[in-house]
Amino acid sequence: MTDAPARAGNGGRRGRGAGLLLVAPPVLLVCWLVIWPIVSAIGRTLWLADPAGGRRFSLETYVFFFTDRYSLDNLAVTLWTTGVCAAVLVPICLSIALYLRFSTGRTAAYVQGLAIFPMFVPSIILSYAIIRVLGPNGTVDLLLNAVGLPRIRSPYLTPWGPVIGLVWDNIPITVLILLSGLGAVSNAAVEAARDVGAGRIAVLWHIILPRIANSILVAISFAVLGIFSAFTLPYVLGPASPEMMGPFMQRTFRDLNDPTMAITQAVVTFAFCIAFGLFYVRSVARNRAS
Repeated sequence: MTDAPARAGNGGRRGRGAGLLLVAPPVLLVCWLVIWPIVSAIGRTLWLADPAGGRRFSLETYVFFFTDRYSLDNLAVTLWTTGVCAAVLVPICLSIALYLRFSTGRTAAYVQGLAIFPMFVPSIILSYAIIRVLGPNGTVDLLLNAVGLPRIRSPYLTPWGPVIGLVWDNIPITVLILLSGLGAVSNAAVEAARDVGAGRIAVLWHIILPRIANSILVAISFAVLGIFSAFTLPYVLGPASPEMMGPFMQRTFRDLNDPTMAITQAVVTFAFCIAFGLFYVRSVARNRAS
């Protein structure tokens, strides 16, 4: 009888040891490919090369970034683009997800296919399509000219160009996350609310949104992280000045041949992204605790 608890304890320890061995490779891989480059990048921006051949601690690259008007303008346009995209993306994707959750039939299947389709279109192809449709002398201009209407002001090479492309590009993952969250909303709860006289707005506000609040937070976090660090769409569709942080880093590294400043810009971008990422981590922790 006394050996049974000991055997159970040994079995539990062996199980924990096996679990640790299973998770060790991916954890080590993340440390090697993610954590170490981040630490190395921060170190390179804080310990700068000294003319004497050594290294010296300095914050001058960060001081320059936060006092340089051009750098601050680029950071501001990145924050503006991210905020506008998130504000536009959530209502659009929530409407699509609600339709797909409470609709059946062939039309809903077609809508779901169209919503997921951007996931399979490369960003460079999307950029070219937007230029051909909304750019100068594009399809929209030709159609308006054919019916005698004036041309529209093209969003191409303006801050609105990346907004259009990034919203379209992030629709699939946002819809899928919200649709997954809506799976927790039972039809019985919706029908019960309708039986007591609740309208559609009341059902949405009091029944659906509280149950998918974490999913909305996760969707916003994923979208913001992807938009903030985007490169191809802002590079092709956006203006040359001010520009988003992705193209800004690339130009600093390639055109100015200043890798230290480019790494500084990357660290600043990472700092903003990790702040948004904390919302996702907090949401996951809250779900596990409940």
